Amino acid sequence: MGRHTKPKRVARVDTHKTPEARKTKIKIARHLGETARAARMQAKLTQADVAERVGIATEVYGRLERGAMLPSVPTLLKLCSALHADANALLGLKSGLPLVSLDVFETQEEPPRVRQVLRSLRRLTPTQLSAVGHVASTFAKSNGAPADTDDASPQGQNA
Repeated sequence: MGRHTKPKRVARVDTHKTPEARKTKIKIARHLGETARAARMQAKLTQADVAERVGIATEVYGRLERGAMLPSVPTLLKLCSALHADANALLGLKSGLPLVSLDVFETQEEPPRVRQVLRSLRRLTPTQLSAVGHVASTFAKSNGAPADTDDASPQGQNA
């Protein structure tokens, strides 16, 4: 039988622990936060709106805006799409290249009140959601709009 040996550990230098790297990371995080806040306000979005579009908690997005953390690369890509911002601008880099949109994360613009109602609806139980669906159908009928019976109950449930 062969002899099993553990591989030797290779010492690695963690660049995040050097004072210069830490300062750079803080500077990038602050710049990203300030730039993201400015882009969000220009787009007339709330922190909750952006967080929802990016797929992160509102509290996490708040920490990003305050410069307390940096996003992962996939989150940065979604953030750029949600804010219609160039990653170079968010990271404080200069580029003469035009912004290329991948249209992967594009979302339909909804009025702020609709976005707020949708966030509230996502927190409801299936029973509560069914009740709200019935109320909405009743309002739609009273306004002369055709009622959408599929929307009156949650998916996969017959109310």
